[in-house]
Amino acid sequence: MSLPVLFEQARKIHQAASDSSIDQDTVKKGCELLKKCEEMIEKLGLFSANETKEDISTANLKYLLVPYYLGELTEKITEEDRIRILKASQAKLKEFITFCEAMELVPEEELVSSTRAAGGTFADRRAKKIARFKRQKAAESKLLEIKERKERRGRSTRASALSTPVEAGEEDMEDDDGEEEREAWLTTISLALCKAFDLLEMLKKEEEMLLAVKERQSQEGENELSQSILDERSKKAEAWHRDASTRAQYTKPATPITCATFAQDVLEGRAKVSQFHEHKHQPMIFGPASLVGKNPTSEREKIAAQVFQPHYRLPTMSIEEAGLKEMEIMNKWQERNAKFIEEANSSWYKDNRPSRPGEEDDEDDDAAQDKARAWDDWKDDNPRGAGNKKLTPCG
Repeated sequence: MSLPVLFEQARKIHQAASDSSIDQDTVKKGCELLKKCEEMIEKLGLFSANETKEDISTANLKYLLVPYYLGELTEKITEEDRIRILKASQAKLKEFITFCEAMELVPEEELVSSTRAAGGTFADRRAKKIARFKRQKAAESKLLEIKERKERRGRSTRASALSTPVEAGEEDMEDDDGEEEREAWLTTISLALCKAFDLLEMLKKEEEMLLAVKERQSQEGENELSQSILDERSKKAEAWHRDASTRAQYTKPATPITCATFAQDVLEGRAKVSQFHEHKHQPMIFGPASLVGKNPTSEREKIAAQVFQPHYRLPTMSIEEAGLKEMEIMNKWQERNAKFIEEANSSWYKDNRPSRPGEEDDEDDDAAQDKARAWDDWKDDNPRGAGNKKLTPCG
């Protein structure tokens, strides 16, 4: 296959891997296609270290993305030796960034931030990430704008081709398409650079973590859990799940604690949940200490125990009991309202509904209308105060 066909197939695999998860065979196939692209680019000598981005033709700009695509697809390969995959992916990403830097495609602020010490302050790292994120969003919006502009131009070209013959301005349109294609590939490379920097930082952190874990395991002498330990753990888990159905037959759910005092005792360790508690309010009894401690039985002892009573009324129930009683009242009220609404919406209620005061028979309506008309006629013939003129001084 030719280089453009290889690159297009590899680009489609990379796009599918970026949009969703694909199987490992497809990922490895994409890596093989990209490696073939690298070999063909090297044999053809498309790029030189002495060139800049202005010296590269528009048709060859897209091949700058081959190391970036290869680095991203390599990172998605699943193998036991994860550290080797990370190192191979980092090598390809660094190759892509270095070549873009030689072609003067890396932004100046990215170069300045990379020349600083790796252990910069948190504010510097945050500012660098924000600037990179803004460049990435600007590149994505620019690519979307170029795509929409190209689609509009294609629709207008097809419409004009159907209505008018081709004129001499076709060459200018082809030049515009070439400039637009070059701008699109340069924007794609800029977007790939932003993603490559972020991915490179993430891979470095992952490699550091894996190396630290590997070093700790080697120091402790436990490179990996033995198969016997894993089998023992799986047997214990299977036995626990198998016996869970048997235990569930004799397990009763604990009754909810509705007494705040008993709940506080459970939390502070003075009582257990399994202990019996009626959650009832015990009224306070004021009186002699000899009678308060025991339960008075005779009438004399009850009267003696109630000698020293407070001046205010004592509560007859606890806050929990009052809340439960209000809940019961609200449930009854809701049930009654639901019943009333159901009766109001039923056909029997609508058919047997009592008539309102304003709803009378047609005969009563006619009589009332005649009476009102007669009263209006009488008021027209007898204005207000017409019979009292002789009583006034000027009458």
